[in-house]
Amino acid sequence: MAATDDAEELLGPILRDVSRAFYLTLRVLPAAVRQQIGLAYLLARTTDTIADTDLVPAEKRLHTLRQFRARIRDDAAPPVDFSDLASEQKNPAEATLLLRSADALDMLDQLTPADRGQVQLVLETITRGQEQDLERFGGNGSTLTALQTADDLDDYTYRVAGCVGEFWTRLTRTHCFPKAQLDDTSFVADAIRFGKGLQLVNILRDLPRDLANGRCYLPAVDLAMAGLQPEDLRDPANWPKLQPVFEPWLTKARSHLTAGGRYTLAIPHAHYRLRLACAWPILIGAATLNKLAAANPLLPEPRLKISRTTVRGILWRTIWRVPFRGPWNRLLTI
Repeated sequence: MAATDDAEELLGPILRDVSRAFYLTLRVLPAAVRQQIGLAYLLARTTDTIADTDLVPAEKRLHTLRQFRARIRDDAAPPVDFSDLASEQKNPAEATLLLRSADALDMLDQLTPADRGQVQLVLETITRGQEQDLERFGGNGSTLTALQTADDLDDYTYRVAGCVGEFWTRLTRTHCFPKAQLDDTSFVADAIRFGKGLQLVNILRDLPRDLANGRCYLPAVDLAMAGLQPEDLRDPANWPKLQPVFEPWLTKARSHLTAGGRYTLAIPHAHYRLRLACAWPILIGAATLNKLAAANPLLPEPRLKISRTTVRGILWRTIWRVPFRGPWNRLLTI
Protein backbone atom coordinates (compact mmCIF):
# COMPACT_ATOMS: atom_id res chain seq x y z
CA MET A 1 0.00 0.00 0.00
CA ALA A 2 2.83 2.40 0.87
CA ALA A 3 4.47 1.75 -2.52
CA THR A 4 1.16 2.55 -4.25
CA ASP A 5 0.86 5.78 -2.27
CA ASP A 6 4.43 6.75 -3.21
CA ALA A 7 3.73 6.13 -6.89
CA GLU A 8 0.54 8.19 -6.80
CA GLU A 9 2.31 11.08 -5.10
CA LEU A 10 5.37 10.95 -7.37
CA LEU A 11 3.34 10.76 -10.57
CA GLY A 12 0.73 13.17 -9.22
CA PRO A 13 1.54 16.33 -7.28
CA ILE A 14 5.34 15.98 -7.38
CA LEU A 15 5.47 15.58 -11.15
CA ARG A 16 2.84 18.30 -11.60
CA ASP A 17 4.91 20.75 -9.55
CA VAL A 18 8.07 20.23 -11.62
CA SER A 19 6.30 20.22 -15.00
CA ARG A 20 2.68 21.20 -15.51
CA ALA A 21 3.03 20.70 -19.27
CA PHE A 22 4.22 17.09 -19.05
CA TYR A 23 1.71 16.41 -16.27
CA LEU A 24 -1.08 17.03 -18.80
CA THR A 25 0.52 14.56 -21.20
CA LEU A 26 0.97 11.95 -18.48
CA ARG A 27 -2.64 12.13 -17.34
CA VAL A 28 -3.94 11.36 -20.83
CA LEU A 29 -1.57 8.44 -21.47
CA PRO A 30 -3.02 4.92 -21.42
CA ALA A 31 -2.61 3.16 -18.08
CA ALA A 32 -0.49 0.46 -19.74
CA VAL A 33 2.44 2.89 -20.19
CA ARG A 34 1.65 5.77 -17.84
CA GLN A 35 3.82 4.65 -14.92
CA GLN A 36 6.87 3.70 -17.00
CA ILE A 37 6.87 6.95 -18.98
CA GLY A 38 6.08 9.09 -15.94
CA LEU A 39 8.84 7.43 -13.94
CA ALA A 40 11.37 7.88 -16.74
CA TYR A 41 10.44 11.57 -16.87
CA LEU A 42 10.87 11.99 -13.10
CA LEU A 43 14.28 10.32 -13.15
CA ALA A 44 15.38 12.42 -16.13
CA ARG A 45 14.13 15.54 -14.41
CA THR A 46 16.13 14.53 -11.33
CA THR A 47 19.32 14.15 -13.36
CA ASP A 48 18.59 17.49 -15.06
CA THR A 49 18.27 19.14 -11.64
CA ILE A 50 21.62 17.65 -10.61
CA ALA A 51 23.29 18.98 -13.76
CA ASP A 52 21.73 22.45 -13.54
CA THR A 53 22.38 23.33 -9.89
CA ASP A 54 24.91 26.08 -10.64
CA LEU A 55 25.57 26.88 -6.97
CA VAL A 56 27.28 23.49 -6.70
CA PRO A 57 30.72 23.13 -8.40
CA ALA A 58 30.60 21.35 -11.77
CA GLU A 59 32.96 18.60 -10.56
CA LYS A 60 30.61 17.71 -7.71
CA ARG A 61 27.61 17.74 -10.03
CA LEU A 62 29.41 15.38 -12.41
CA HIS A 63 30.29 13.05 -9.57
CA THR A 64 26.69 13.02 -8.28
CA LEU A 65 25.29 12.50 -11.78
CA ARG A 66 27.57 9.51 -12.30
CA GLN A 67 26.62 8.07 -8.91
CA PHE A 68 22.93 8.40 -9.70
CA ARG A 69 23.40 6.84 -13.15
CA ALA A 70 25.16 3.90 -11.51
CA ARG A 71 22.22 3.44 -9.12
CA ILE A 72 19.71 3.59 -11.99
CA ARG A 73 21.73 0.95 -13.80
CA ASP A 74 22.20 -1.35 -10.80
CA ASP A 75 20.02 -1.63 -7.69
CA ALA A 76 23.06 -2.93 -5.77
CA ALA A 77 24.96 0.34 -6.30
CA PRO A 78 25.36 2.62 -3.26
CA PRO A 79 22.53 5.09 -2.59
CA VAL A 80 23.06 8.76 -3.44
CA ASP A 81 22.77 11.43 -0.75
CA PHE A 82 20.99 14.45 -2.21
CA SER A 83 20.59 16.45 1.02
CA ASP A 84 23.31 19.03 0.18
CA LEU A 85 22.15 19.40 -3.41
CA ALA A 86 18.52 19.76 -2.32
CA SER A 87 19.43 22.55 0.08
CA GLU A 88 20.73 24.62 -2.87
CA GLN A 89 17.47 24.51 -4.82
CA LYS A 90 15.60 27.77 -5.35
CA ASN A 91 12.51 25.85 -6.44
CA PRO A 92 10.99 23.80 -3.57
CA ALA A 93 9.53 21.34 -6.07
CA GLU A 94 13.02 20.52 -7.36
CA ALA A 95 14.25 19.99 -3.79
CA THR A 96 11.34 17.63 -3.11
CA LEU A 97 12.12 15.72 -6.30
CA LEU A 98 15.72 15.16 -5.18
CA LEU A 99 14.70 14.12 -1.68
CA ARG A 100 12.18 11.63 -3.04
CA SER A 101 14.61 10.10 -5.54
CA ALA A 102 14.90 6.91 -3.47
CA ASP A 103 11.14 6.34 -3.86
CA ALA A 104 11.45 6.84 -7.62
CA LEU A 105 14.27 4.28 -7.71
CA ASP A 106 12.14 1.83 -5.72
CA MET A 107 9.46 2.21 -8.40
CA LEU A 108 12.08 1.50 -11.06
CA ASP A 109 13.15 -1.68 -9.27
CA GLN A 110 9.53 -2.89 -9.25
CA LEU A 111 8.99 -2.61 -13.01
CA THR A 112 9.05 -5.74 -15.15
CA PRO A 113 12.58 -6.58 -16.34
CA ALA A 114 11.74 -5.53 -19.92
CA ASP A 115 10.26 -2.18 -18.93
CA ARG A 116 13.00 -1.53 -16.38
CA GLY A 117 15.57 -2.16 -19.10
CA GLN A 118 13.92 0.38 -21.39
CA VAL A 119 13.89 3.03 -18.65
CA GLN A 120 17.52 2.28 -17.80
CA LEU A 121 18.54 2.50 -21.44
CA VAL A 122 16.95 5.90 -22.06
CA LEU A 123 18.35 7.29 -18.78
CA GLU A 124 21.81 6.04 -19.73
CA THR A 125 21.64 8.04 -22.96
CA ILE A 126 20.16 11.14 -21.34
CA THR A 127 22.68 11.25 -18.50
CA ARG A 128 25.57 10.73 -20.91
CA GLY A 129 24.30 13.79 -22.78
CA GLN A 130 24.00 15.79 -19.57
CA GLU A 131 27.49 14.74 -18.53
CA GLN A 132 28.84 15.82 -21.91
CA ASP A 133 27.02 19.14 -21.48
CA LEU A 134 28.58 19.69 -18.04
CA GLU A 135 32.04 18.86 -19.32
CA ARG A 136 31.58 21.19 -22.28
CA PHE A 137 30.14 24.19 -20.42
CA GLY A 138 30.90 23.45 -16.75
CA GLY A 139 31.68 26.32 -14.42
CA ASN A 140 29.17 28.82 -13.11
CA GLY A 141 28.28 30.58 -16.36
CA SER A 142 30.96 33.25 -16.11
CA THR A 143 32.59 32.04 -19.35
CA LEU A 144 30.38 31.80 -22.43
CA THR A 145 30.97 28.68 -24.51
CA ALA A 146 29.25 27.65 -27.75
CA LEU A 147 28.72 24.35 -29.49
CA GLN A 148 30.99 24.22 -32.51
CA THR A 149 28.96 22.65 -35.33
CA ALA A 150 25.48 21.72 -36.44
CA ASP A 151 26.40 18.07 -35.84
CA ASP A 152 27.17 18.90 -32.19
CA LEU A 153 23.71 20.41 -31.79
CA ASP A 154 22.03 17.48 -33.55
CA ASP A 155 23.91 15.04 -31.30
CA TYR A 156 22.88 16.97 -28.19
CA THR A 157 19.20 17.05 -29.15
CA TYR A 158 19.32 13.30 -29.76
CA ARG A 159 20.97 12.50 -26.44
CA VAL A 160 18.56 14.50 -24.29
CA ALA A 161 15.32 14.19 -26.30
CA GLY A 162 15.52 12.22 -29.53
CA CYS A 163 16.29 9.07 -27.56
CA VAL A 164 13.05 9.66 -25.63
CA GLY A 165 11.14 9.23 -28.90
CA GLU A 166 12.73 5.79 -29.31
CA PHE A 167 11.93 4.88 -25.70
CA TRP A 168 8.33 6.06 -26.00
CA THR A 169 7.89 4.09 -29.22
CA ARG A 170 9.30 0.84 -27.84
CA LEU A 171 6.99 1.00 -24.83
CA THR A 172 3.82 1.96 -26.68
CA ARG A 173 4.52 -0.50 -29.49
CA THR A 174 4.90 -3.31 -26.95
CA HIS A 175 2.03 -2.45 -24.62
CA CYS A 176 -0.54 -0.71 -26.83
CA PHE A 177 -0.40 -1.83 -30.47
CA PRO A 178 2.08 -4.72 -30.85
CA LYS A 179 0.28 -6.22 -33.85
CA ALA A 180 -0.23 -3.04 -35.87
CA GLN A 181 1.26 -3.15 -39.36
CA LEU A 182 3.67 -0.21 -39.51
CA ASP A 183 6.88 0.76 -41.26
CA ASP A 184 8.86 0.58 -38.04
CA THR A 185 12.01 2.08 -39.54
CA SER A 186 10.19 5.26 -40.57
CA PHE A 187 8.08 5.22 -37.40
CA VAL A 188 11.14 5.22 -35.12
CA ALA A 189 12.99 7.76 -37.30
CA ASP A 190 10.03 10.14 -36.98
CA ALA A 191 9.89 9.48 -33.22
CA ILE A 192 13.53 10.53 -32.90
CA ARG A 193 12.92 13.69 -34.93
CA PHE A 194 9.85 14.42 -32.81
CA GLY A 195 11.99 14.45 -29.67
CA LYS A 196 14.75 16.47 -31.32
CA GLY A 197 12.19 19.03 -32.47
CA LEU A 198 10.79 19.59 -29.00
CA GLN A 199 14.29 20.09 -27.61
CA LEU A 200 15.22 22.46 -30.43
CA VAL A 201 12.12 24.56 -29.67
CA ASN A 202 13.31 24.82 -26.06
CA ILE A 203 16.82 25.82 -27.16
CA LEU A 204 15.57 28.56 -29.48
CA ARG A 205 13.08 29.87 -26.93
CA ASP A 206 15.54 29.84 -24.03
CA LEU A 207 18.45 31.43 -25.89
CA PRO A 208 18.81 34.51 -23.59
CA ARG A 209 18.59 32.42 -20.41
CA ASP A 210 21.17 29.94 -21.68
CA LEU A 211 23.50 32.77 -22.70
CA ALA A 212 23.21 34.22 -19.19
CA ASN A 213 24.28 30.80 -17.88
CA GLY A 214 27.32 30.65 -20.16
CA ARG A 215 25.78 28.32 -22.75
CA CYS A 216 25.30 28.98 -26.45
CA TYR A 217 23.69 26.11 -28.31
CA LEU A 218 23.73 27.87 -31.67
CA PRO A 219 26.86 26.55 -33.41
CA ALA A 220 29.92 28.80 -33.46
CA VAL A 221 30.51 27.91 -37.13
CA ASP A 222 27.08 29.31 -38.04
CA LEU A 223 27.66 32.44 -35.98
CA ALA A 224 31.07 33.04 -37.58
CA MET A 225 29.49 32.98 -41.04
CA ALA A 226 27.33 35.91 -39.90
CA GLY A 227 30.34 37.74 -38.41
CA LEU A 228 29.22 37.02 -34.85
CA GLN A 229 30.85 35.70 -31.70
CA PRO A 230 28.78 34.00 -28.98
CA GLU A 231 29.22 37.07 -26.74
CA ASP A 232 27.51 39.22 -29.39
CA LEU A 233 24.22 37.40 -28.76
CA ARG A 234 23.98 38.98 -25.32
CA ASP A 235 23.14 42.26 -27.07
CA PRO A 236 19.58 42.23 -28.50
CA ALA A 237 20.66 44.90 -31.00
CA ASN A 238 22.53 42.15 -32.88
CA TRP A 239 19.30 40.39 -33.82
CA PRO A 240 19.38 41.62 -37.48
CA LYS A 241 22.80 39.98 -37.92
CA LEU A 242 21.70 36.79 -36.14
CA GLN A 243 18.40 36.45 -37.99
CA PRO A 244 19.86 34.68 -41.08
CA VAL A 245 21.46 32.12 -38.72
CA PHE A 246 18.45 31.74 -36.43
CA GLU A 247 15.74 31.31 -39.05
CA PRO A 248 17.13 28.07 -40.58
CA TRP A 249 17.06 26.55 -37.09
CA LEU A 250 13.43 27.65 -36.77
CA THR A 251 12.77 25.87 -40.06
CA LYS A 252 14.63 22.78 -38.81
CA ALA A 253 12.57 22.73 -35.61
CA ARG A 254 9.34 23.03 -37.59
CA SER A 255 10.45 20.23 -39.93
CA HIS A 256 11.12 17.99 -36.92
CA LEU A 257 7.65 18.78 -35.53
CA THR A 258 6.18 17.90 -38.94
CA ALA A 259 7.87 14.50 -38.56
CA GLY A 260 6.26 14.32 -35.10
CA GLY A 261 2.89 14.98 -36.72
CA ARG A 262 3.51 12.19 -39.22
CA TYR A 263 4.45 9.91 -36.33
CA THR A 264 1.23 10.78 -34.50
CA LEU A 265 -0.89 10.11 -37.59
CA ALA A 266 0.73 6.67 -37.92
CA ILE A 267 -0.49 5.63 -34.45
CA PRO A 268 -3.51 3.35 -34.95
CA HIS A 269 -6.66 5.46 -34.95
CA ALA A 270 -8.31 3.70 -32.01
CA HIS A 271 -5.56 4.82 -29.63
CA TYR A 272 -7.04 8.24 -28.84
CA ARG A 273 -5.08 8.78 -25.66
CA LEU A 274 -1.71 8.16 -27.28
CA ARG A 275 -2.52 10.42 -30.20
CA LEU A 276 -3.57 13.24 -27.85
CA ALA A 277 -0.42 12.78 -25.75
CA CYS A 278 1.68 13.28 -28.88
CA ALA A 279 -0.40 16.05 -30.46
CA TRP A 280 -0.32 18.40 -27.47
CA PRO A 281 3.45 18.99 -27.32
CA ILE A 282 3.61 19.23 -31.13
CA LEU A 283 0.95 21.95 -31.29
CA ILE A 284 2.34 23.78 -28.25
CA GLY A 285 5.80 23.65 -29.86
CA ALA A 286 4.44 24.95 -33.18
CA ALA A 287 2.69 27.84 -31.39
CA THR A 288 5.97 28.66 -29.63
CA LEU A 289 7.80 28.73 -32.97
CA ASN A 290 5.19 31.14 -34.32
CA LYS A 291 5.90 33.50 -31.42
CA LEU A 292 9.64 33.19 -31.96
CA ALA A 293 9.26 33.99 -35.65
CA ALA A 294 7.53 37.26 -34.77
CA ALA A 295 9.92 38.42 -32.04
CA ASN A 296 13.50 39.33 -31.23
CA PRO A 297 14.54 36.13 -29.41
CA LEU A 298 17.61 37.82 -27.94
CA LEU A 299 15.48 39.96 -25.64
CA PRO A 300 15.71 38.44 -22.15
CA GLU A 301 12.34 39.82 -21.11
CA PRO A 302 9.56 39.04 -21.49
CA ARG A 303 10.35 35.35 -21.81
CA LEU A 304 8.67 33.94 -24.88
CA LYS A 305 6.02 31.44 -23.92
CA ILE A 306 2.50 30.74 -25.01
CA SER A 307 -0.39 31.63 -22.74
CA ARG A 308 -2.54 29.24 -20.74
CA THR A 309 -5.46 30.39 -22.88
CA THR A 310 -3.61 29.17 -25.98
CA VAL A 311 -2.85 25.85 -24.28
CA ARG A 312 -6.51 25.41 -23.30
CA GLY A 313 -7.47 26.15 -26.90
CA ILE A 314 -5.10 23.44 -28.13
CA LEU A 315 -6.56 20.93 -25.67
CA TRP A 316 -10.12 21.71 -26.75
CA ARG A 317 -9.38 21.61 -30.50
CA THR A 318 -7.66 18.25 -30.23
CA ILE A 319 -10.13 16.55 -27.89
CA TRP A 320 -13.16 17.12 -30.09
CA ARG A 321 -11.29 16.27 -33.30
CA VAL A 322 -9.50 13.11 -32.19
CA PRO A 323 -12.32 10.68 -33.16
CA PHE A 324 -12.65 12.15 -36.67
CA ARG A 325 -9.97 11.30 -39.21
CA GLY A 326 -10.33 14.31 -41.51
CA PRO A 327 -10.36 17.10 -38.92
CA TRP A 328 -7.65 15.33 -36.94
CA ASN A 329 -5.34 14.94 -39.94
CA ARG A 330 -5.73 18.61 -40.88
CA LEU A 331 -4.95 19.67 -37.32
CA LEU A 332 -1.54 17.98 -37.44
CA THR A 333 -0.36 19.62 -40.63
CA ILE A 334 2.38 21.78 -39.11
